[in-house]
Amino acid sequence: MSWMETLRTSFDAIRSHRLRSGLTMLGILIGIAAVILTVGLGEGAQQQVASAINSLGTNLLVVSPGSTTTGGVRGGQGSSSALTVSDATALSSKVAAPDIAAVAPTTSRSTALTAGSTNWTTSVVGTTPAWQSVRARTLSEGRFLTEQDLTSDAAVTVLAATTAQELFGGADPVGRTVAIGSTPFTVVGVLASAGNSAAQNEDDQAVVPISTAADRLFGGSTRTSVQSIYLEATSSDTLSAAYQEANQLLLNLHHVTDPAAADFTIASQQSLLSTATSVSKTLTILLGGVAALSLLVGGIGVMNIMLVSVTERIREIGLRKALGASPVVIRRQFLVEASVLGLAGGLLGAALGVIGALTLPQLISSTITISPTATAAAILTSIAIGLAFGVYPASRAARLAPIDALRSE
Repeated sequence: MSWMETLRTSFDAIRSHRLRSGLTMLGILIGIAAVILTVGLGEGAQQQVASAINSLGTNLLVVSPGSTTTGGVRGGQGSSSALTVSDATALSSKVAAPDIAAVAPTTSRSTALTAGSTNWTTSVVGTTPAWQSVRARTLSEGRFLTEQDLTSDAAVTVLAATTAQELFGGADPVGRTVAIGSTPFTVVGVLASAGNSAAQNEDDQAVVPISTAADRLFGGSTRTSVQSIYLEATSSDTLSAAYQEANQLLLNLHHVTDPAAADFTIASQQSLLSTATSVSKTLTILLGGVAALSLLVGGIGVMNIMLVSVTERIREIGLRKALGASPVVIRRQFLVEASVLGLAGGLLGAALGVIGALTLPQLISSTITISPTATAAAILTSIAIGLAFGVYPASRAARLAPIDALRSE
């Protein structure tokens, strides 16, 4: 038999048992669709995490206070108040830290804002003018904080997009007054939308001069201590050098000789991204393994149906062998049928996976990336499954003796 005749016979055999063939393909279909969606979810999650971390700023380092121990009870990371305004000033030194381009100390607290009869609770961030550069933020209206605002403890604020919308609706907030706590502030600018970062909603906050936040809003230890210090390296190539400079300078300032006992931590974008990506890849592999089990079940289904087909067609096999068909031809016949079942299930599964990737994000608010490589690999895998699980039934058919096959009832 020619290859074309083999294909025609295979399609005829599959069409003669449509329901059985459809149920056989269902296992492969579900497995392929699950693999495509799983890989798409994993890649989409990695892209979202990367975008969120990159939204924090460019070439960014984040210095956070370490933990404290009180009465034998150790607080969580950041519970210490070890970082100070003096630390930020020292890090700004081009002599001690030449690879650090900008420094922005910050302190924040959740506070109620009031504009007329409208109120909104958000994060009030006290910082310096360098914060805009370090965090790579742009303005949609007005201006950002200035050095004059900082030195004069000016009661001015820059609102993020969501905060401005909640307080003023569609009206222009620049020049209007908003009460932060009980203190009136003048809105001088509105930040352009930046979305969610790895830590918070970057579009829901109010930025004020750090000196004003310490003297007029927060008081207490905030006059000298800060919650975090954002550092911007001069370039991506100097990020590691900037890390080393900041670490060594802070160790010296805090009189710490053992780096393991440091009362602060420094995190970089690369480390955050690497950790988040590693977690996403692990989850993708785990979910992909679960999806692969359904492919295994589908393959077993193919083998089962092909064994049934061999049993049903024993007399046909015997007749072909009696007319001169070689074991190779018989084996090829059943392998082609198994491959066609696998290919059909793979194509339908790929189509279902693509449809799911296009529709599910609207339901689960999560990005699903369609990977052409994963889709092509899934289809090839479905063919391989058909071949692999069709080998035993095909070999069994090829080994049948013509006389015994013809005598079979």
